[in-house]
Amino acid sequence: MNLSVPENIVLNILDFAKANYPREIILLLRGKRNRDEIQISDYLFPPFGTGGKGFASFPIHMLPIDFSIIGTAHSHPSGVLKPSIGDLTNFYGLIMVIVGPPFKTSSFVAFNKKGEEITVSFKKSKF
Repeated sequence: MNLSVPENIVLNILDFAKANYPREIILLLRGKRNRDEIQISDYLFPPFGTGGKGFASFPIHMLPIDFSIIGTAHSHPSGVLKPSIGDLTNFYGLIMVIVGPPFKTSSFVAFNKKGEEITVSFKKSKF
């Protein structure tokens, strides 16, 4: 499985995480799946999402019915860009993106439901 993300979305997510450092952030990812490729088209702030030192969450029952939400993105201020047991237990959608220091494109990592890293490609933004 591969993940394709516009550069402007990647940079926005990294900037948001950096601006909230050392607190964790959480976002919902919108997109579509086409065979073995997932394409991210947008991100959303989850209703009543919260983040702090060592946690980020949202009440899943408050999400609107939106089948275009295909995963989440959150930060690990520690810089450990691997999913924790808690991350895998609360996995939502098809993919999970984890970002962290130094908040560069190299610290934008994606995982499947098994916690296996998937390939990320950054596509040029149309703007």
